[in-house]
Amino acid sequence: MTHSSFDSSSFIQVLAMAPTGDPSSPGGGLMGFLPMILIFVAFWFLLIAPQRKKQKQHDKMIQALEKGAKVKTVGGVFGTVTGVKDDRFVVRIAENVKVEVSREAISAKLD
Repeated sequence: MTHSSFDSSSFIQVLAMAPTGDPSSPGGGLMGFLPMILIFVAFWFLLIAPQRKKQKQHDKMIQALEKGAKVKTVGGVFGTVTGVKDDRFVVRIAENVKVEVSREAISAKLD
Protein backbone atom coordinates (compact mmCIF):
# COMPACT_ATOMS: atom_id res chain seq x y z
CA MET A 1 0.00 0.00 0.00
CA THR A 2 1.39 3.36 -0.97
CA HIS A 3 1.33 6.19 1.45
CA SER A 4 -0.36 9.32 0.18
CA SER A 5 1.40 12.61 0.76
CA PHE A 6 -1.98 14.09 1.73
CA ASP A 7 -3.33 12.83 5.02
CA SER A 8 -6.75 14.15 6.07
CA SER A 9 -6.00 13.97 9.78
CA SER A 10 -2.86 16.07 9.41
CA PHE A 11 -4.80 18.54 7.25
CA ILE A 12 -7.39 18.97 10.02
CA GLN A 13 -4.61 19.51 12.55
CA VAL A 14 -3.08 22.20 10.36
CA LEU A 15 -6.46 23.95 10.06
CA ALA A 16 -6.92 23.79 13.82
CA MET A 17 -3.56 25.50 14.34
CA ALA A 18 -4.26 28.22 11.76
CA PRO A 19 -4.31 31.69 13.25
CA THR A 20 -7.76 33.18 13.71
CA GLY A 21 -8.69 36.82 13.59
CA ASP A 22 -8.08 38.63 16.83
CA PRO A 23 -11.51 39.71 18.11
CA SER A 24 -9.89 42.64 19.89
CA SER A 25 -8.38 44.01 16.68
CA PRO A 26 -9.48 47.60 16.05
CA GLY A 27 -12.37 48.00 13.61
CA GLY A 28 -12.72 44.29 12.97
CA GLY A 29 -16.44 44.05 13.74
CA LEU A 30 -17.47 47.43 12.38
CA MET A 31 -15.55 47.02 9.15
CA GLY A 32 -17.56 43.88 8.43
CA PHE A 33 -20.80 45.84 8.65
CA LEU A 34 -19.60 48.89 6.72
CA PRO A 35 -20.61 47.57 3.26
CA MET A 36 -24.10 46.71 4.53
CA ILE A 37 -24.46 50.16 6.09
CA LEU A 38 -23.36 51.84 2.84
CA ILE A 39 -25.83 49.75 0.81
CA PHE A 40 -28.65 50.71 3.19
CA VAL A 41 -27.77 54.41 2.94
CA ALA A 42 -27.73 54.22 -0.86
CA PHE A 43 -31.02 52.30 -0.82
CA TRP A 44 -32.55 54.99 1.41
CA PHE A 45 -31.53 57.91 -0.81
CA LEU A 46 -32.35 56.20 -4.10
CA LEU A 47 -35.66 54.51 -3.26
CA ILE A 48 -37.22 55.25 0.11
CA ALA A 49 -36.75 59.02 0.43
CA PRO A 50 -38.16 59.88 -3.05
CA GLN A 51 -41.16 57.59 -2.47
CA ARG A 52 -41.92 59.26 0.88
CA LYS A 53 -41.72 62.69 -0.78
CA LYS A 54 -44.08 61.58 -3.55
CA GLN A 55 -46.52 60.14 -0.98
CA LYS A 56 -46.54 63.42 0.99
CA GLN A 57 -47.29 65.38 -2.20
CA HIS A 58 -50.13 62.97 -3.06
CA ASP A 59 -51.61 63.26 0.45
CA LYS A 60 -51.46 67.07 0.20
CA MET A 61 -53.21 66.96 -3.20
CA ILE A 62 -55.97 64.69 -1.83
CA GLN A 63 -56.55 67.00 1.15
CA ALA A 64 -56.90 70.00 -1.19
CA LEU A 65 -59.47 68.39 -3.53
CA GLU A 66 -62.80 70.20 -3.60
CA LYS A 67 -66.08 69.98 -5.43
CA GLY A 68 -65.60 70.73 -9.13
CA ALA A 69 -62.02 69.46 -9.38
CA LYS A 70 -61.20 67.31 -12.40
CA VAL A 71 -59.46 64.09 -11.39
CA LYS A 72 -58.04 60.84 -12.73
CA THR A 73 -58.42 57.59 -10.80
CA VAL A 74 -55.83 54.83 -10.50
CA GLY A 75 -58.01 52.83 -12.90
CA GLY A 76 -57.66 55.51 -15.59
CA VAL A 77 -61.19 56.89 -15.25
CA PHE A 78 -61.51 60.67 -15.67
CA GLY A 79 -64.20 62.65 -13.92
CA THR A 80 -65.23 65.65 -11.86
CA VAL A 81 -65.57 65.64 -8.08
CA THR A 82 -69.19 66.41 -7.17
CA GLY A 83 -69.04 65.54 -3.49
CA VAL A 84 -66.56 65.03 -0.68
CA LYS A 85 -67.23 62.53 2.11
CA ASP A 86 -65.07 61.43 5.04
CA ASP A 87 -63.19 58.63 3.31
CA ARG A 88 -64.28 58.94 -0.32
CA PHE A 89 -65.19 61.24 -3.18
CA VAL A 90 -68.26 61.25 -5.39
CA VAL A 91 -67.01 61.57 -8.97
CA ARG A 92 -69.15 62.26 -12.04
CA ILE A 93 -67.69 60.28 -14.93
CA ALA A 94 -70.47 60.89 -17.48
CA GLU A 95 -73.81 62.65 -17.72
CA ASN A 96 -76.03 61.25 -14.92
CA VAL A 97 -73.30 58.75 -13.90
CA LYS A 98 -71.70 59.23 -10.49
CA VAL A 99 -69.41 56.82 -8.67
CA GLU A 100 -67.98 56.85 -5.18
CA VAL A 101 -64.26 56.23 -5.00
CA SER A 102 -61.94 56.00 -2.02
CA ARG A 103 -59.45 58.77 -1.40
CA GLU A 104 -56.62 56.38 -2.29
CA ALA A 105 -58.18 55.75 -5.73
CA ILE A 106 -57.51 59.31 -6.92
CA SER A 107 -54.16 59.37 -8.70
CA ALA A 108 -54.02 62.94 -10.03
CA LYS A 109 -55.76 66.29 -10.13
CA LEU A 110 -56.07 67.53 -13.70
CA ASP A 111 -56.74 71.23 -13.13
